[in-house]
This record gives sequence, C-alpha cells and structure tokens, in this order.
Amino acid sequence: MKKILVLNGPNLNLLGVREKSIYGSRDFLSYFEELKQRFDTVHLEYYQSNSEGALIDKIHAVGFEYDGIVINAGAYTHTSVAIGDAIAAINTPVIEVHISNVHQREAFRHHSFLAKNCKGVICGFGLDSYRLGIEALLA
Repeated sequence: MKKILVLNGPNLNLLGVREKSIYGSRDFLSYFEELKQRFDTVHLEYYQSNSEGALIDKIHAVGFEYDGIVINAGAYTHTSVAIGDAIAAINTPVIEVHISNVHQREAFRHHSFLAKNCKGVICGFGLDSYRLGIEALLA
C-alpha cells in the first residue's frame, strides 16, 4: 500500500474559521476524512504544525520511507529556505499545494522557496488542490 503524508503549515489548523473569503468555510479534518475515503487503497497520514522546525522534522521522518508528500507550508512557502532544503534532502517526491491562487494575491506570495525542489505545484483549486496533489503522486 502506498503511503502519502499530507503536511500543513502555520494557520491551516484554522481552516473553516479564518479568512473564509480566501480559504472557504470548510475545516480541514472533515475534508481529510473524505480524502481517506476517496483514496481508500492508499495510507494517507495528516500532520499540521505552526512550527517550522516541526515541519522539517516530519519531512525528515518520512522522506525516505513514504511514496509522497503533499505540502501546504502556508506562509513558510515564501520565507523558509530551511523547508526548501529539507525537501531537497529527501528521496520522497513532494507536491506543493495552495488553496488560493497565490499569484492573484500579494506580491510576496508569488515566490516559493519550496517549488524548485518539488515535483510540481498546484494552487487555486480550493481544498481540491490536495486531491490533485495526491492524484499527481499516484500517476
């Protein structure tokens, strides 16, 4: 059975509560349950942290064993050389995802320190960005 980690960064624990006009009104845990049902032949694991170091530790922990990582690093996407380096250091393919279309937002969100080390980037499809990321890893 393939193993895929869905990894969320800072403030994504507040989905369904924060900035609904950008991120929607749905919480992530209920959406993740739907993902697990949809991909029932895949071992999906979920981890969220507001801490950069914890995200890096999790990438290191699964980055040589799992079949893929779908990461939404939140604001760390645009600031963290360290998370980008952690992705570069592992063998597991990584798909960067974003709920919103970051290119329609503030200019600082147009640059990703992760993207060059990822297999691909998906943004702007709401929570379905995660589904698309999983499908890309399974293709």
